[in-house]
Amino acid sequence: MNMLIFLLLPLIVAFIAPLLKPKSATYLSSIAFLLPFLAIIGCLFNSCPPKIHLMTFSPPIGEFYLHFDMISHAFGLTICIVSAMIALYALPYMTHRFGEMELNVESEFRKYIFLFDLYAASMLWLVYSGNFVLLYVFLEITLITAFLLIYTYGYGNRKWVGILYFLWCAAAGVLTLAGIVILAFENNTLALDVLLAGGTVGMIAWAFIFFGMIIELPVLGPHIWLPWAHAEAPTPVSALLSPLTVGLAGYVLLRIALIDYSFIEAYRMPILCYAIFSSIYGGFSVFKQTDFKRLLAYSTVSQMGYVLVALCLGPFGFIGLVIQYMSHAFGKSILFSCAGGIIAVHHGLRDLTKMGGLHDSIPQISNAAVLGFLNLGGMLTIGMLGEFFILRGAVETFLKPESPAFITWEGGLALIIALIFMFILSVWYGFYTIKKVFYGKPKDTKRLEISGYLYVPLYIIAIVSVLLLFPPLSTALIQGLNAIPGLGLAGGVLP
Repeated sequence: MNMLIFLLLPLIVAFIAPLLKPKSATYLSSIAFLLPFLAIIGCLFNSCPPKIHLMTFSPPIGEFYLHFDMISHAFGLTICIVSAMIALYALPYMTHRFGEMELNVESEFRKYIFLFDLYAASMLWLVYSGNFVLLYVFLEITLITAFLLIYTYGYGNRKWVGILYFLWCAAAGVLTLAGIVILAFENNTLALDVLLAGGTVGMIAWAFIFFGMIIELPVLGPHIWLPWAHAEAPTPVSALLSPLTVGLAGYVLLRIALIDYSFIEAYRMPILCYAIFSSIYGGFSVFKQTDFKRLLAYSTVSQMGYVLVALCLGPFGFIGLVIQYMSHAFGKSILFSCAGGIIAVHHGLRDLTKMGGLHDSIPQISNAAVLGFLNLGGMLTIGMLGEFFILRGAVETFLKPESPAFITWEGGLALIIALIFMFILSVWYGFYTIKKVFYGKPKDTKRLEISGYLYVPLYIIAIVSVLLLFPPLSTALIQGLNAIPGLGLAGGVLP
């Protein structure tokens, strides 16, 4: 079946689901993302058409089309499985949230499911957009829908937090749009295939897009909006916002880098040092948090440092960026959902100082959290491949004498040690959090009843993250990435 039909399904269902009862709407929404997920898995093993034409505009816009390569498939696969499972997870969670807010469950669920489906579908269309105008349109839809979900159903001072999120991400969007406009007039097109074939990205356009996406990631400095938004968003939104949306900034930067790598080459070392420092800062900030969801937000700051590091490390790093996005999305969607599960069954509990020993009362959530942190730490999941390619990219970029970026052996060794420490820090704060929340002397040993919706979807995400580590899925993924000019190891536009 044409991939266009599979991609249209979530958009169509966004308008149909609000007409149904909450349970039916939930199942329909989940299926609407599972079917594209299965179609993308099929594309890993059977070649799909490289593009599907939609329409053509006069220069400097160019053709609108859907772009199919392994980068889009890797991001799309991740968005689909996480969105499908979080849709199921949200059924009891949002029912609980509406009850807390003293809202009518059925009428509010209609509003919620429309915004949720449109939010997730816009991310899926973003990664398959073959024109930067189309990409920007869906980037803005993700901003608006996430804002409305936080503003309407969030916690605490949700309206203030929603506006904070909107203003920061709107600023990111304006900067990115400025870069896209400059890019259009530099090349007389914004069609991705034409740009990849011989386009250039001037330093000014690169700078606008780069700084816009740095806010969207975000890393140290612009990160100040993220702990508020992730902590106060309703948990199903946190489970998409942190794992999927912020990482899409890495997708945009990767697409620009594949067109023209000159900006990264010119500022490689400052960007790399900043990214490593940001990642380590985010990692150590985890230990200072007492709110479980804010803790996970600072972990996102740390993990997004990985993405920016990978961007600086050439073809191997690019593959690491793609896989790191997948690993972070799987792990963080599980972990935010675990935090939400604790909130739902322990009457709003978020304070780490009041936790400890929760494994005895909710072992299903405790075990899921371990699987989530295994993804972040790169252990026994696809995250292992991400860390391998990032390290390999550092060796190829800085320690090969023939590389234009070659530095001294001492400098290269120091860099490798810093990267390894960055990876170890994720394992360290992961085990710290598991011990702090789930182990130690239990405050209540009573086993609690918990809906299967709150943990079964998390195990399905975890199973996918493990399966992608092993052949045939890992082999198909890596071979597909290798085949992309510029990103593949067999040639392309990068030195």
